[in-house]
Amino acid sequence: MRQTVAAAFLAVTALFLLAPTGATAPAEAASPVRLGDCASGQLCLWAKPDFTGARQTHELSTIDIESCVPLTPGTTAQALANRTGRPVTTYQSAECQETGEFETYPGGGTWLPRSPYQVRAFKVWEN
Repeated sequence: MRQTVAAAFLAVTALFLLAPTGATAPAEAASPVRLGDCASGQLCLWAKPDFTGARQTHELSTIDIESCVPLTPGTTAQALANRTGRPVTTYQSAECQETGEFETYPGGGTWLPRSPYQVRAFKVWEN
């Protein structure tokens, strides 16, 4: 009987401790993120995390290599897939300034479901 009461107390305590932090029990864990559609040779950017929201697609034939390509004014990206075959740097700054956040992603098939910052511009580099 004592073990049953102790086990019940521990279970209630665990539930109480999980509730304030927003943590979920294993049975309620989120399903894995589904990769967004992005064809070979493209850089795809999504407005929202986890490859959701409006998608912008860029191809090498329409991009000046090593030039800053700002996104449409007023838009940002929070997820990306780099399938260009070349490294791509994303920038928090719409002018590709390195005073804000920036990160370079390999071109062999990089999928980033959640950017650590709002992407406002990018550069595609030579290999």
